Amino acid sequence: MRFVGNIGLGALLATVVAGTAVAIAASWGGAYFLPGALAGTLAGAAALLRLRGRVRAAVAGLAVAAVAVVAAGAAGLPAEPGPASAVALAVLVGSVTRVAPARVVAAVATAGLAVVAAGGFTRPGSSGAFAVTTFALLAWAGGVLTGGALRLLDARRLAAVAAVRRDERLTIARELHDVVAHHVTGIVVQAQAAQLVARKDPAKAGESFAGIEAAGAEALAAVRRVVGLLRDDDGTDPGARAVSTGPERIADLVRRFERVGPPVHLQLPPDEDRWPAEVAAAVHRVVQEALTNVARHAAHAGGVTVTVSEVDGAVTVLVADDGDGGPPGVHSGYGIVGMRERVEALGGTLRAGPGPCGGWQVHGTLPLPAAGARAR
Repeated sequence: MRFVGNIGLGALLATVVAGTAVAIAASWGGAYFLPGALAGTLAGAAALLRLRGRVRAAVAGLAVAAVAVVAAGAAGLPAEPGPASAVALAVLVGSVTRVAPARVVAAVATAGLAVVAAGGFTRPGSSGAFAVTTFALLAWAGGVLTGGALRLLDARRLAAVAAVRRDERLTIARELHDVVAHHVTGIVVQAQAAQLVARKDPAKAGESFAGIEAAGAEALAAVRRVVGLLRDDDGTDPGARAVSTGPERIADLVRRFERVGPPVHLQLPPDEDRWPAEVAAAVHRVVQEALTNVARHAAHAGGVTVTVSEVDGAVTVLVADDGDGGPPGVHSGYGIVGMRERVEALGGTLRAGPGPCGGWQVHGTLPLPAAGARAR
């Protein structure tokens, strides 16, 4: 693309050099066109080679134009910088303005303006000098404005890319925390239970080890699904889609939790399969993280209540335990942050804190899109 652009620029500069030479030969006669043609060719060459070093090319082009201005004033030649040099300087100044540091941009732009102004002052009464200087000034302004606009577009593009990368990192962090932490917590709890069982009844310890093995296999499968999600570019990998499990798997999640935690009283709505995938996944993650926190921080709780309902166009999920709630700050890790980000990203709200009758509860509300919006 750059090569094609350079071809077009070269053709434009050659046309301007030739046209200016013909015009000067017709009005001035003789070989008066040669100095301007040479200056335009050299400045144009610097513009064509700008990508090898934008600042160096701009300095070279400005030096050529400055020498041409001085020579034109001293020898009574046609006013400089001529149209070809002006076009080349515009490209060079714009190229530097787009990518160089602010100080370099200011220096190059000021030098370009000084060269253009000097050309108007050295031949104030010459034929066509005003038109040539005006064209050079407009070309300089166009180069600065174009370079500035492209610089702004580049900055916005980079900011958008940075935002996408930041969101992707947050997504990865949430997926790894939600999936891995849940399973690893189950393994740790079962390992602790196995130690107690082994002391009292070594014959029954094998059952605990079997549970640890099963939990480890589930954790490995979950990690593979997360990796599949991160590698799946077009959304066609069924293994990747499986990581975003919805409410239809909450019952399985609860049964797995009850192997290591207190009993759970589960209430699910009958029409949960109508929910959009993103809402279902968010509900599942809230329940998963809340149960993980119960296993970590409320191991002595007598029971847990998980209630998921749909009321007035919104899905409500409540996970409450009857434990002691843990010491202050124990629930301030990344799990609650991740839950809140997921829920708020869908326009919902999430609260986590001590329950009104003791224990700890997580309460989230996610609005459902209208039926027409779901159909679209």
